[in-house]
Amino acid sequence: MCTMHFLRGWYRRKITAFLPGFSLLVFQKILTVCTGNICRSPVAEYLLRHELTAAGRAIEVQSAGIGALVNHPADDAALAFTDQLGVSMAPHHARQIAQSHTRWADLILVMQKHHLDYVVALDPTARGKTFLLGHWSKQEVPDPYQRGSGAHLAAYNLVAAEVKTWASRV
Repeated sequence: MCTMHFLRGWYRRKITAFLPGFSLLVFQKILTVCTGNICRSPVAEYLLRHELTAAGRAIEVQSAGIGALVNHPADDAALAFTDQLGVSMAPHHARQIAQSHTRWADLILVMQKHHLDYVVALDPTARGKTFLLGHWSKQEVPDPYQRGSGAHLAAYNLVAAEVKTWASRV
């Protein structure tokens, strides 16, 4: 199956002007990335999968970390946050990002600029498909790890808002 990643500039504006609601962004596999893969990226993974499934979209979503706490479960605060939304992250176990993950993904969503830099250094072919999760709002999602419940809640609320935006665009 042929997947069109992006059409930019003039062509995109012209096509979407003639076909309102038509999305040029066709993704089948999305990877979310943070540092330890126990807080932000798994929350993004599970919420994005939930949103896309609810919208009837059959898109695979996975997550990984640039300094993953390999095989650790999701952070308790992350589990509690998604549980409140009716989304269970109980099966999650952290994994380290590898080039095989970046090659697998059609779209890579990272939490902070240094994650983007890491992904592109790991796999230069990922440059055109790697974006901040907060791309549309021009925000990074700060790392809440070991920073208290307020930092976790703020980060997860931001992740949830950005996931809704991406889910409406892919």
